[in-house]
Amino acid sequence: MSFSTHVLDAVTGRPAAGLLVRLEHDGQVLGEGRTDGDGRLKGWTPREGVNRVVFDTGGYLADTFYPEVVVAFTVTDPSAHHHVPLLLSPYAYSTYRGS
Repeated sequence: MSFSTHVLDAVTGRPAAGLLVRLEHDGQVLGEGRTDGDGRLKGWTPREGVNRVVFDTGGYLADTFYPEVVVAFTVTDPSAHHHVPLLLSPYAYSTYRGS
């Protein structure tokens, strides 16, 4: 079981490098780090059940309506890879289950 994310800045059309991201399960932090130069972060291991990925958007965007974006997702298959991308702008965001 593994987790990755890719954050894109819709305003600049570039990867969101240096954005702080945290993976949680039942209130426990499973991983915390910053996206790389390509806006990616990988190599974490979620747990079975509900996990939360927290994006510190307020620390990345100077003027944003959303100071953080929290995406909860459920892990049912322990062998599956879970990719949760984020498309980000100051007043909107979008996510989906990636591959």
